[in-house]
Amino acid sequence: MADALPWRTAWTIARRDLSARFRGLRLLLVCLFLGVGAIAAIGTLTGSIERELGTRGQQILGGDIELRVWQRGLTDAELAALKPLGEVSPGLRMQAIASKGELTAPVALKAVAGDWPLYGRLELTGGRMVGAPPAGTVWIAQGTAARLGIKAGDSFKIGGQAVTAGGIIKTDPEQLGEGFALGDTAIAPLGLPQRAGLTAPGAMYRSAVRVKFTGNADPEAVAKRLEDRFPDAGFQIRTRNKATPSTERFVSRMGEFLVLVGLAALAIAGIGIGGGVSSYLEARRNSIATLKVLGATSGDIARIYVLQVGAAALAGSLAGLLAGVLVTPLLASALGTLLPVSTGFTVSPWALATAAAYGLLVALVFAAPPLVRARSFPAMALMRARVAPLAADRKALALPVGLGLAAIIALAFANAAQPMVTAGFLAGAAVMLALLALVGWGIRKTAAHLPRPADPMLRAGLANLHRPGAQTGALVTALGFGLSAFVLIAAVQTSLDANIRKSVPARAPDFFVLDVPQDGAAQFRDMVQQTIPDAVTRIVPNLRGKILAYGPKDRMTRVASLGDDIPDGAWALRGERGLTYSVGVPEGSTVVSGKWWPQMYRGEPLVSLDEKFADAVGLKVGDYVTIGVLGIERTARIAALRRIDWDTMGFNFVLVFSPNALADAPHHLAATIEVPPGAPTAGLLPKLARAFPSSSVIETGGLLRDARALLDQMSVAILAASSVAVLAGLAVLLGAIAAARASRTYDNVILRVLGASRRQLLALQIAEYGLLALVLAMIALAIGSALAWAIVVKLFEFDWLPGWPHVFLVLGAGLLLVLAFALGGSLPLLRAKPAQALREL
Repeated sequence: MADALPWRTAWTIARRDLSARFRGLRLLLVCLFLGVGAIAAIGTLTGSIERELGTRGQQILGGDIELRVWQRGLTDAELAALKPLGEVSPGLRMQAIASKGELTAPVALKAVAGDWPLYGRLELTGGRMVGAPPAGTVWIAQGTAARLGIKAGDSFKIGGQAVTAGGIIKTDPEQLGEGFALGDTAIAPLGLPQRAGLTAPGAMYRSAVRVKFTGNADPEAVAKRLEDRFPDAGFQIRTRNKATPSTERFVSRMGEFLVLVGLAALAIAGIGIGGGVSSYLEARRNSIATLKVLGATSGDIARIYVLQVGAAALAGSLAGLLAGVLVTPLLASALGTLLPVSTGFTVSPWALATAAAYGLLVALVFAAPPLVRARSFPAMALMRARVAPLAADRKALALPVGLGLAAIIALAFANAAQPMVTAGFLAGAAVMLALLALVGWGIRKTAAHLPRPADPMLRAGLANLHRPGAQTGALVTALGFGLSAFVLIAAVQTSLDANIRKSVPARAPDFFVLDVPQDGAAQFRDMVQQTIPDAVTRIVPNLRGKILAYGPKDRMTRVASLGDDIPDGAWALRGERGLTYSVGVPEGSTVVSGKWWPQMYRGEPLVSLDEKFADAVGLKVGDYVTIGVLGIERTARIAALRRIDWDTMGFNFVLVFSPNALADAPHHLAATIEVPPGAPTAGLLPKLARAFPSSSVIETGGLLRDARALLDQMSVAILAASSVAVLAGLAVLLGAIAAARASRTYDNVILRVLGASRRQLLALQIAEYGLLALVLAMIALAIGSALAWAIVVKLFEFDWLPGWPHVFLVLGAGLLLVLAFALGGSLPLLRAKPAQALREL
């Protein structure tokens, strides 16, 4: 037995045979470039955001721990529990109206104590770093200054109280932690809201108390102790470790989705890698046979071509890593106003190492089968491969493919924020590959047993699907993945768009008004009607409260005992919620179970619930609900369940009580104003601001436009990221067509010699690809829709609202694209010269 070639000698042979431009292995390069680049960019970006959130947690939160509660300050007992922890800084949050003459602007008023901020400093335009504003002074946002036409040093009013604009806010370290607000931030001294009447009993405001620890206390442990000590206080507690839970959740979910997109691109790319390596080795068939005739062993062949494929895989992966690093600043710039992310070049070694590992492992798994086939056959078998295709040695494949798959699965779970979602994706990918392999096998078997058509071209086309060496399996897999990717992206995109339209509806009141005094309701209506005669005004009581217990009266479940085990869909159990009472069924609601209370009802307190929430927690008519309002527990019996039309931005309350249940609690009113199209509204805001200085009037048009624009940007970003998978699918499809063309050259030459015209050969190719595409379109519709459902419903927790006409249109466009590629890939077959082709075969 000949001695094995040393690795150095094998590399010398491999390098001399390998083109500097990687001719023959470009499909492998492209596929790895796309997949590795996508994962590298995604991992680097999300890692950068998560690091910023982690390191800036204290500044974003404004303390080590924060307690928020609606419509009251902290009690003496609650403050006493906080003081031993360190420095306590009280604050208030509310909506308010800033005005200057006839001009008004809604603001998110943040009233702070003199020691604010406990961490970091506020930066004003001009570079001045400041803390809490002095008495009579307010820091305002650039948008507020522009709407009111004021600058630093000018006077204006907030809630009817005269103040001075002390400066324009450039950077607020806590902005990300404050969450969504109906207006730009305005920062005022702690005493301003009380002087302006914005904290009167029943007003809608929140206390926000931060604590700066003096020791090394664990904020999560402190939060748990406070929740256990005050289970019914209605606190929303945040810590420096989770300063922006909604943002962190969004980044985690979006990052995982995009990583799965990258993995999908790599899975699709793997098929292209396998096809590309097969085509490359097929082109090297005579070289391999010659080496074996000259005495090269199977191990020598493996070394030479493993080195070649490895060099190409390494080059493609490195190019993908470089592209991922270079594109990250562009993505960061696009997100810079939304999320805390550095806009410079960011290098995340773990993210880059993970992306490279994914790429090389995928290359190993999919390149192993053709390499094993080439190494394990004798020279004469290789020379006869055109008519006697090489079979795979399954035992030899077990080690590289098995180890590669195990490593990919382990790496995926090591990086999984949601292991179940990752497991579902991996299982879905495996099922999809198995299903497509089964479909390919079924097509070959069916074509082999069908009656032979009389037409010679149809007979040849049918034979192409099952003849020895046919590329049916590769084409089915490539087409199936590609068309499924089209369906997946179309379904996800249209579902997200539909959810955006649903959550930010086109039809909404023109104005929201908060904190209308109860004794001013008639004056409010009259003022609106005098200014805009045809306007529709709706006024409802508005309170805040927390659900404390629910269930049958003799065995009610305390919400505090649930901990984090809140049932799916029971979001109303988390924190405080809006409450109201009503004599009749609210507009936009339909009673589906039970009976509404009479108009002059005076009996046991009653409540009506949203039917979906009731189903989530297992409540029915006759059960009871206990709420906490301003520290007082109130219990009501469930009289009716309602179906709520959530498609409007009107008043949609999960809990609506009978008047005798809540009317005695201090509260104000909330109002909506709907203006007929084309009616002028310019005069309404100043009048309401002067007549009701402690109320907040919010014009919804601009806010809705901004919200739609923001959500549309997110949707476009998801589409752009998902397109990586489509590009990989197209590259694979081109590679599969190229491989099929190479294996079919001999057949077409024989047909040309026997008298077939170019037109007949072209029709043969189109018929073959058209038949495959139509069969696979139905399978891709099912697979792509199922994966899209899992992403939309399970990962993003949105409603499943695909636009089927758009999905079918995209799928049809995919079919046309496949046929176009097939036509383009078949053109070289028509130009092949029989004499030259026969000499080369």
